[in-house]
Amino acid sequence: MSRTKVPHDGNSACAHVAHAVNEVIAIYPITPSSPMGEISDEKSAAGQKNIWGTIPLVSELQSEGGAVGAVHGALSAGSLTTTFTASQGLLLMIPNMYKIAGELLPTVFHVTARALACQGLSIFGDHSDVMAVRQTGFALFASSSVQEAMDFALIAHAATLEARVPFVHFFDGFRTSHELQKIEELTFDDMRTMINDELVAAHRARAMSPDHPTLRGTAQNPDVYFQGRETVNKFYQACPAIVQKYMDQFAKLTGRQYHLFEYVGAPDAEKVIITMGSSCDTVHETVDYLLGKGEKVGVVKVHLFRPFDMNALLAAIPASVKKIAVLDRTKEPGSMGEPLYQDVCTAIGEAMQKGSSKFSSAPVIIGGRYGLGSAEFTPAMVMGIYNELGKAEPKNHFVIGINDDVTGSSLDFDKSFFIDADHCISALFYGLGSDGTVGANKNSIKIISENTDNYTQGFFYYDSRKAGTITTSHLRFGKNFIRKPYLITSADFIACHNFSFVEKYNMLHNLKEGGMFLLEAPYDKDTIWDKLPGRFQKQLIDKKAKFFVIDAIGIAQEIGLGARINTIMQTAFFKISKVIDDKVAIEAIKKAIKKTYGKKGEAIVNMNIASIDKALEGIQQVTLPAAPTNPVEELKAVSDDAPDFVKEVTAKIIKQEGDELPVSKIPCDGVWPTGTTQYEKRNIAVEIPVWNEKTCIQCHRCSLVCPHAAIRPKAYDAKYLENAPATFKSTDAKGKELAGLKYTLQVAPEDCTGCGACVQNCPTKGKGNAIVMQPQTPLRESEAKNWDYFLSIPDTDPKYYDSKSVKGSQFIRPLFEFSGACAGCGETAYVKLLSQLFGDRLYIANATGCSSIYGGNLPTTPYTKRDDGRGPTWNNSLFEDNAEVALGMRLSVDKFNEYAKELTQQIIADGSCSTELKNLLGMILSADQSTQELIEMQRVKVAKAKEELAKVSSATAKELLSVIDYLVKKSVWAVGGDGWAYDIGYGGLDHVLASGKNINILVLDTEVYSNTGGQSSKSTPMGAVAKFAAGGKPIGKKDMGMIAMSYGYIYVAKVSLGANQNQLVKALKEAEAYDGPSLVLAYSHCIAHGINMIQGYNEQKLAVDSGHWPLYRYNPELALQGQNPLQLDSKDPTIALSDYVYNENRYKILQRANPEASKTLISNAQKNIIAKFKMLKQLASMDYNTQEESNDEMVSK
Repeated sequence: MSRTKVPHDGNSACAHVAHAVNEVIAIYPITPSSPMGEISDEKSAAGQKNIWGTIPLVSELQSEGGAVGAVHGALSAGSLTTTFTASQGLLLMIPNMYKIAGELLPTVFHVTARALACQGLSIFGDHSDVMAVRQTGFALFASSSVQEAMDFALIAHAATLEARVPFVHFFDGFRTSHELQKIEELTFDDMRTMINDELVAAHRARAMSPDHPTLRGTAQNPDVYFQGRETVNKFYQACPAIVQKYMDQFAKLTGRQYHLFEYVGAPDAEKVIITMGSSCDTVHETVDYLLGKGEKVGVVKVHLFRPFDMNALLAAIPASVKKIAVLDRTKEPGSMGEPLYQDVCTAIGEAMQKGSSKFSSAPVIIGGRYGLGSAEFTPAMVMGIYNELGKAEPKNHFVIGINDDVTGSSLDFDKSFFIDADHCISALFYGLGSDGTVGANKNSIKIISENTDNYTQGFFYYDSRKAGTITTSHLRFGKNFIRKPYLITSADFIACHNFSFVEKYNMLHNLKEGGMFLLEAPYDKDTIWDKLPGRFQKQLIDKKAKFFVIDAIGIAQEIGLGARINTIMQTAFFKISKVIDDKVAIEAIKKAIKKTYGKKGEAIVNMNIASIDKALEGIQQVTLPAAPTNPVEELKAVSDDAPDFVKEVTAKIIKQEGDELPVSKIPCDGVWPTGTTQYEKRNIAVEIPVWNEKTCIQCHRCSLVCPHAAIRPKAYDAKYLENAPATFKSTDAKGKELAGLKYTLQVAPEDCTGCGACVQNCPTKGKGNAIVMQPQTPLRESEAKNWDYFLSIPDTDPKYYDSKSVKGSQFIRPLFEFSGACAGCGETAYVKLLSQLFGDRLYIANATGCSSIYGGNLPTTPYTKRDDGRGPTWNNSLFEDNAEVALGMRLSVDKFNEYAKELTQQIIADGSCSTELKNLLGMILSADQSTQELIEMQRVKVAKAKEELAKVSSATAKELLSVIDYLVKKSVWAVGGDGWAYDIGYGGLDHVLASGKNINILVLDTEVYSNTGGQSSKSTPMGAVAKFAAGGKPIGKKDMGMIAMSYGYIYVAKVSLGANQNQLVKALKEAEAYDGPSLVLAYSHCIAHGINMIQGYNEQKLAVDSGHWPLYRYNPELALQGQNPLQLDSKDPTIALSDYVYNENRYKILQRANPEASKTLISNAQKNIIAKFKMLKQLASMDYNTQEESNDEMVSK
């Protein structure tokens, strides 16, 4: 079978092999390795077979710990088994990795090497995770490119069978895992040639079986354990030669020769860099450049890091070498150096000691760190390292790429240096997360790959938020192989897909002189120029740019695509750039549209195809004036009144200049200030809501449903209107409790995402239209002034409203605002409401997931403070341990509360303070804190007590001052999604609920792993399609509520903001008031459901109306009063399940692909719903008085 060259990223390249040469695949989602599991699941669901003609079994586990356990079991039973993981996921596998290696079970774990969560979480690439498993006994095998990811996957699977040493095959997370390259795809014939069936049979023959029973996993005593550990030595000694053997066999098969340690450079090199991973190609490219300049340099690419073959390393290094720099993409605090550096030093030191080295004298060896958390590593940095090696005493233990102004470890380098490749075109695209830009550019790479002989490369850079924040697509294509695993800094073509970016980012800095610039804007070629900042105008002129403009939003809205402009901008790119023939490109785009959107229906396909012709008509070239027409001012990211930290640190990150921040500016312990989203002003909304004060009924539903706290009400004294801006709107407040007050409903125009949830959920929609969407740009300046003035008006006095009501709760200032969540997010309104009701005393432990990313992702943080400085305090530990972290917070709060009471009682008893203070302390100890008003009164008392205690000289008084604030009520919440609560964190969550402690748990249930890309969880309903459930979920959703209610002492509520707002507010209030564990399950619509997000809350209502999501509250306190603790807040289902589910693409996909399967699954799900609702009704109707009497009779007997 002949090989073809096709576009692959590292994940798909690896999965192509892994699925073909395994029988069992145990998976669990974690960024950035999830696509390998998704691809494997899709292949098996589609009936694709492996090289032996059978379909691999793909099984999703509840965690990485579960996945590796399944791998261990499957290997023990004789199947060829693999898994995919990264970062903390790999660390969860460590205990079982020792077992797998100890039992000499052949397998390959494919790892997208990723940073570990230390001072903060990073989803990006480095080698911290794989270096944490180097002691487990797994071989560590590093790929440095997409082609190698495919090739080495096969070599590893072949080698492990013969070596009986398990492998971790790793490649750099994102940089390789998500880089698209045109590579030569291996065939099944290639794989059959490499995989030795006799070794497969030998593995099966060693398997556990009752037909020839054996025993494994014995408990060993001191007399034999040591010897047992040494028995494996011969396998590790033989392993490197076995790997090289299969590398040589692979070379004969494909022509690509690899070695354990690959040397590239001058044969008489004096300066050599040793590295592994994607940095190999960066150094390789720089070496080629320097060789052309006559420099004696080289690079050793490390492929097999464990077992470490000293002789193979020494053979690869030229005898002429005088100085060596060893690069590690990890940090080991407190060590003598990082792992690769230590191994190289040890290898050369041992060889010199034995006299077996070829060096005339010991080379100078220095080590350094680079690229942590996907920090850039460029040829300029490589040049800096070679320059350092040229010094008489080069710096050891250096860092490159950052400015370490604390310990002085950084190397200087010329940032302007770059290597311009011949016949290589570079293009940069600036888009907004989830606007389709990245997907369109992936299609563009495929189009160019399939329709030209060009090599192609695509890399897509975005932060952890993914949606609603800037994305940059880096595309390269040319006649020669592209060895550039770093971002583009000199582009032939730049496109900006969001007009607001011209104010915020220095995009044109990366444009070559004479390059092309395409801008999406609501202006034509005759009016656009004066709308640009003077700084931007000057750059266009100085760069002699060819400037094009297109109103892609206008075109998309005209056709019915909303803000989805990806096809329009893609068409414009091909038309302007002339990369390939126009007609060929247009036909290819249409073909890609049908493939990409075919599952979403014919209407979507036709709209996208129609947008192509409109795009061709809408492109306009702008003639550049001789000089700027607007003032040339420095790019400013935040306002002048922002705090110093925001101006000096946050602003740099906002401007995409975080790489320039020195070490001294970064908090050393990972503690960052809250309340900084207010300074970001993203301006991403195309349209914003406009309030009609004449028709508004002041119900506050708009404020409640707003996912970003961007629309807020206030009732206030009329005197505050005296200095209001001319366009500031107000009206008389409605309701007898607000009589005589003025009222305003104000939008934050620069923070609103334009999701439209407020308009869609307004009761006056279609009959008064109290809110309507209008273009943001013309309104921005005046409404920004109105917003600032609105904030200056005092918050509504609590005496005017009831916080337990929906309307009253929205008068409370939200302490969670302007997050980076998706526009129309179904989770954030719950979090916002939590911050309104309890934010002044709120501890939050947040599980890793969407809520941790929009809740704590830099540059800005959405949790904020009241005027008195109080607000939610927040921490994200890991994914699996969130409930336990919350328990730890509760234990500390309880202990400090107990200790403060003990100290208070001591002071009252010992007579060391005044009678007045004694009385005050007594009042504090006995205070009722059951309402917000009473809590505020307690704070006043505590503040007064602190003043008086400061006057008391006793040690006890001093000690009490440190903990007395804990005598004010605190509220501890664990927050996270269903992936945490139902799956990876369920064991801990169950334990914490069972503890009886006063901990509240809010589960934002999207019924899918939203943050990692939409994989199935135990919350995913029957019949829904998700990643890891490509054939539709065959089993029902786990019933967390029923499980929790079975304990009898846990408050449980199931809520839906879209269905019953009053029940939601009541449930949160009751949960927090209950002195024990509580669990609130909140239905959260999600973009992963395949819905129009503006309809999200309607989907929530349909879920309730169909009985899929019954609303209830289970309050154990009612049982103590002889009442039924279960209150069913839903009526009998009023619609069929099909009327709800087939509104959502996650169900419609299966209906279109396999109608019979969909019909069967939804029918079964409907039966389950009827049965469960019937059971809930029966439980809710039980007579607890009768039961109590029966219990009394039993006791008397």
